[in-house]
Amino acid sequence: MIIEKIVKLALEEDLGLGDITSDNIFTAQDRARAEIVAKEDLVFCGLEIARQTFWLVDEKLEFIPLKKEGEWVKKGEKVLALQGATLSILKAERTALNFMQRMSGIATASREYADIAKPYGVMIVDTRKSQPGMRKLDKYAVRCGGARNHRMSLADSVMIKDNHIAAAGSITAAVQRIKNAIGHTPKIEVEVTNTEEINEALAAGADIIMLDNMTPAQAAEAVKLIGGRALVEISGGINKANLADYCQAKPDVISSGALTHSVPSKDLSLKIIEFIK
Repeated sequence: MIIEKIVKLALEEDLGLGDITSDNIFTAQDRARAEIVAKEDLVFCGLEIARQTFWLVDEKLEFIPLKKEGEWVKKGEKVLALQGATLSILKAERTALNFMQRMSGIATASREYADIAKPYGVMIVDTRKSQPGMRKLDKYAVRCGGARNHRMSLADSVMIKDNHIAAAGSITAAVQRIKNAIGHTPKIEVEVTNTEEINEALAAGADIIMLDNMTPAQAAEAVKLIGGRALVEISGGINKANLADYCQAKPDVISSGALTHSVPSKDLSLKIIEFIK
């Protein structure tokens, strides 16, 4: 249901007042065939939301997938084909492409990160730094690329961050309040920035320790200090260029907001290949 709402909102934004160009060139009887082509190498993602986009405009459009989600696609390869009303294809074109381009960009980056981390046995996950209103799509694209999801929302797991600690007075106080409120079953993650905070988090009973904005050398020392007493996540400032250095610190998990907050979209293009008389 949330996906349909997202698509409807996007179509309303682009098509709410009509298409002054297409509506005055073509009639409802005009028919065409079209293809969507990759203009660069990418991990394809967004097929199903593209299907919903085109079918919400016109459920009679013939939608023909040519590639699978999560598949590497080379520049020049076709990912899907369409046949039906010319007006419908043109009216849904930009919205569908916007979804696929962003999602393919995220999926491609996720595949690249996951491939770098795989030899080290490190799990790559995203963050909540997603496009507002688009989190479900952004996180699906991460999974499509081969990485994994961190929290979908604030309700998913306990993560005690710097502002929680500041407001509670200490790591110990924040952890104790959580334990008193929700019991012993949920895992508790605590964000730390130095050795003193690591020791306090361990003493308080943290299950997961997030090393925030440490250098690779600092992270490696922190992992040694923790010594398997808690799962270790590294976060903050992670990018493709420095990812291998952080993997060498041997954490369990590395999270990167860059997978969703600043990844470039991939180039896909729709071309009308034939007008059907």
